[in-house]
Amino acid sequence: MEAVPARARVYVACVALPAGCCLWPLPGTHTRWWALALLAALYAVCEHVVRRRAGGTFYPVLLAGAFLLPPPAAALVPLPAALLPPAGPREAPVRRVWRAAEQVLAVWAAARVHWALGGRDAVVAPAFPYVLVPAGAAVLAFCLVLAALDGGILVLAVGVPARRAWRGLLSRSLAPVAVHGLAGLMMAVLWRSPYGPVSALLVLLPMCVSCWVFAQYHRERAAHQATIRALVQAVDIKDGYTRGHSERVGHASVLIARELGMDGERVEVLRFAGILHDVGKLGVPTRLLRKNGPLTPEERRIIELHPEYGHEMVRGISFLGEARAAILHHHERLDGSGYPYGLVGTQIPECARIVAVADAFDAMTSTRSYSRARPVGTALAELERCAGTQFDPRVVTALTRALDRYGWHPAVTADEPPGAVPAARADTSTTGAPR
Repeated sequence: MEAVPARARVYVACVALPAGCCLWPLPGTHTRWWALALLAALYAVCEHVVRRRAGGTFYPVLLAGAFLLPPPAAALVPLPAALLPPAGPREAPVRRVWRAAEQVLAVWAAARVHWALGGRDAVVAPAFPYVLVPAGAAVLAFCLVLAALDGGILVLAVGVPARRAWRGLLSRSLAPVAVHGLAGLMMAVLWRSPYGPVSALLVLLPMCVSCWVFAQYHRERAAHQATIRALVQAVDIKDGYTRGHSERVGHASVLIARELGMDGERVEVLRFAGILHDVGKLGVPTRLLRKNGPLTPEERRIIELHPEYGHEMVRGISFLGEARAAILHHHERLDGSGYPYGLVGTQIPECARIVAVADAFDAMTSTRSYSRARPVGTALAELERCAGTQFDPRVVTALTRALDRYGWHPAVTADEPPGAVPAARADTSTTGAPR
């Protein structure tokens, strides 16, 4: 566990002090101690299970406590779970204190807002739909406190610049916490109903299952991203002259796909296709990729095998979908003079036609060992000149419209020193797209 900076420790102490003040009136508070103990134990169990199985934090029980208990009592609910040592890897005590203080303040604020707006009576009645008003305000207060405190710890412990630390924290947390808030409200209403506390526990089962499913989705997505990152890094290491090219082709492919009105799932596939289009270069000898002089016909034939190498490498990665076809066919041309199979027109998959345009555009607007970067306008004019023979005119038009709307910021990717003169290099495409 990395050390916590001294300034972050001071910040945690400053947060823990008002958290302790929130709990100070607890002895004189009229509350049902058995309900407080039950909610605290329930939250500790849920937090343990969710952290081990799904990751993240489980808020329904905390918010149910804010809807059911007086503010000082509600603020005590997260304390046992936060302070107890985790079952997994050891955690620094200061981190447990931070988590406890942050949650105490957030729950206290939520309970305070809820009670001030008459939420307690609305839950007992229950007065629907008015019950949603204090509950919604409580969720907002909960999110505001968490976002404010998390931004501070990002600045002091992680070193994030202050101008970026709080950006997006509140907006990203509102939707998921609102869902947890609805579950907490259902728990509170059932708790106060004739069915009693046992019925309230039934709300937790579907919430736990949904949290687990959501976490599994994010883990799978993270694994996908890690797989792609590893492949791209391997290509960048092997062919240093095109470092960053894959990510830019992925970005340009996304711009084109969105301009063509593709749905979100296909846009993501096109991003994968753009990023991985050159993965087959891992099978090409490095001396050919980095050669500064003209390529011989035999060397060109070897390099032209990289789409097939790439397709074989990713054949078993199921989540790539049609991206595999783009990797195989992104050097095909509409007039049939491309490779590896000489497909003509619409025989070329749409995803491959999109990646071909994105690939050529970034190649022309980036400085390499064998060519200088061209201005964006010149590159677009070249794409339009080759539309109908090498490129799909519809795709070229989509890229032009997207760049008019969003702009483009090409980067120099060559490893050569500034001012170096590029060596002459034979190329297999009219536009100067990478081989």
